[in-house]
Amino acid sequence: MLALQSEPKPAPAKTAPPAAPARLPVLANGDLLHSKEFLRRYDRMPDVKKAELIEGVVFMGSPVSTSHARPDMIIHAWLLTYSARTPGTEALANVTVILDSQNTVQPDSLLRLLPARNGRTQETEAKLIFGPPELIVEIAASSASIDAHKKLAAYQRSGVAEYLLWRVDEGRFDWFHLEDEQYVAAQPDAAGILRSRVFPGLQVSLAALLAGDSAGVLASLQEGLASPAHAEFVRAFTAQ
Repeated sequence: MLALQSEPKPAPAKTAPPAAPARLPVLANGDLLHSKEFLRRYDRMPDVKKAELIEGVVFMGSPVSTSHARPDMIIHAWLLTYSARTPGTEALANVTVILDSQNTVQPDSLLRLLPARNGRTQETEAKLIFGPPELIVEIAASSASIDAHKKLAAYQRSGVAEYLLWRVDEGRFDWFHLEDEQYVAAQPDAAGILRSRVFPGLQVSLAALLAGDSAGVLASLQEGLASPAHAEFVRAFTAQ
C-alpha cells in the first residue's frame, strides 16, 4: 500500500520590514521657524539648556563662562531683592518668553508686573511667559553681540518698556527706556545712579555694577527701596 504523500506546506508570506520611525526634527543654528514650531522642537530636546528664536532665526546657546555667570548672578540678586520687597512684581531668570510669532527668547533676567498690577504678561499652561515683560536684562560680551542688535530690535518692537544691556568685555552698561517706540539710553545722575521709570525704587550705582561690587549694587538698591516713591508704589498695590 502506497503511503500518501502530504502536500507541501506553502512558504510563509514574506512581510515587509517595519518602516523606520520618522526622525523628529531638531533645532539647529540658523533654522527659520515660527514660534510654535520652535517650541515644539525645543520641548523634544531636554538636553538643550538654551535656544532662542530671534526674528524668526534659531540661535543655540554656547557654554557659559564665569565672565557671564558672575555679572548674571549680581543682576539676579538685585532684581530678586527688589521683587521680594515689592508686592505685585516678579523677578525671573532664564525663563522662556514668547513675544510674537517670530521671537521666543530666554533673557538672562526679567522683572514683570503681575496681572493683579495690570502687567502685560501672562503665564501659559506650559509655564512659559507670553507677552512683553516690563523690564529685561541681558548679559552680553560686546557691541557685536545678538543682544545689542537683533534682540534689541525685537524687544523694542514688542514693547519691552526697559531694556538693560551689560556688555561685560567693554565695561559698558546701558539702561534703555522706550520712548515713542524707540529705545533711548538713560544717563546716570550726578551721583552715578540709574533708575527705573516703571519700577519706583529700582536703581543701581553704575560704578558699583561695572566693578562687579555686589555689595555696592545692593546698597544702592536699599536706598531706592527706602524712598518715598517706592513706599507709595507698595501702598498703592496693597490698598487695592
